[in-house]
Amino acid sequence: MFHRILTAVLFCSLLSGTAWAEPVERRITVAGEGRIEAAPDMATITLGVTHEAKEARDAMQATSEAVAKVLERLAAMGIAPRDLQTRQLSLNPLWSDSSVSDRDRRRITGFVASNTVIVRVRDLAALGGVLDAVIEDGANDFNGLRFGLQDPAPLMDEARQRAVSDAMDRAKLLAGAAGVTLGPVLSIDEHGGGSVAPMAEMAMRMSAAGAPVAAGELTITANVAMVFAIAE
Repeated sequence: MFHRILTAVLFCSLLSGTAWAEPVERRITVAGEGRIEAAPDMATITLGVTHEAKEARDAMQATSEAVAKVLERLAAMGIAPRDLQTRQLSLNPLWSDSSVSDRDRRRITGFVASNTVIVRVRDLAALGGVLDAVIEDGANDFNGLRFGLQDPAPLMDEARQRAVSDAMDRAKLLAGAAGVTLGPVLSIDEHGGGSVAPMAEMAMRMSAAGAPVAAGELTITANVAMVFAIAE
């Protein structure tokens, strides 16, 4: 009986030793980045109209009439309905000022109405003229101008290809420096899903007519992480 138990223990020990002796798979993990600079072909403007009046109805009416005029002008300049969207419509009271010595309660002295519209301009040559036109027709709030691409997918795919090539070059460099042979790809992960960002500095230029605009360039970026086996 003792002999059988001893044999079983020795057999298990041999199995455990075999498991411990299994070689750990050797890998190289690298990150790659792909960048592409491209000129924008679209601009998104956030603009609005704000009016004050003693009566809420008058403030809202003045704002609505001005926005209607702006939208009519934009349509006449070729801006499609799908490129126009109301972002925010608000009506708020205006309160009287009060001081520490003033015992009277604050009261409503008037109302302010605002209407914010997002406009996509797909013809950048007309951008300056669009800005001048909307200001002339009553837009008195300007909340930003953002450049973009109408179809960023092809450039994003190219940035991803560059990111993979960059990662592969890094892996080959590391393998060569370490004196090992690079094996097959074990995994590829994209980080962030790609992004489009404006350049830090954009050269100013004057459009064909109207306000000066800075078109500059956009940077399309893709990032990947790749794992390679080390060949035996």
